Amino acid sequence: MRAEAEITESYLRHADMVWRVCLAYLKNPADAEDALQDTFLRLLRREGAFRGGEHEKAWLIRTAGHVCKDVLKHPRRRQDSLDAHGELSGGPEPSRAAEGGALFQAVCALPDKYKTVVCLYYYEGCTSPEIAGLLRKPQGTVLSLLYSARRRLKEILGSDFYET
Repeated sequence: MRAEAEITESYLRHADMVWRVCLAYLKNPADAEDALQDTFLRLLRREGAFRGGEHEKAWLIRTAGHVCKDVLKHPRRRQDSLDAHGELSGGPEPSRAAEGGALFQAVCALPDKYKTVVCLYYYEGCTSPEIAGLLRKPQGTVLSLLYSARRRLKEILGSDFYET
């Protein structure tokens, strides 16, 4: 088991990124928060050291994706959120309010294979070579996923889509 200080430092450094990845998969802030906690619990139980900060970040991204996919496969998973029934008031947490916009909603509507790449590139500011290293994919694949994601976002958002 890892030391509490090490987990706390890692959490402070990577929690927002992991939460955004989880939200992109699960489309529900409460479920994303649960997946964030499960990801860091797995980090707590993980044996061995990381080869550096980038290795730790890559591990967290991949683990968050696996946690979210497990949640989505769970038979008790409700298909609709509490928001759809008006039972959840107040919207997203204030510190994470930026994720509530139309663009982020469109990113959440993308197929799973695009979500992580788009979140890392646009929300975390990673370059395509960095994403390729984090996800263990060729850089050409990352560029292709980004291109396809942009095309899909343009279809979803129509004239509201502004590409930089």
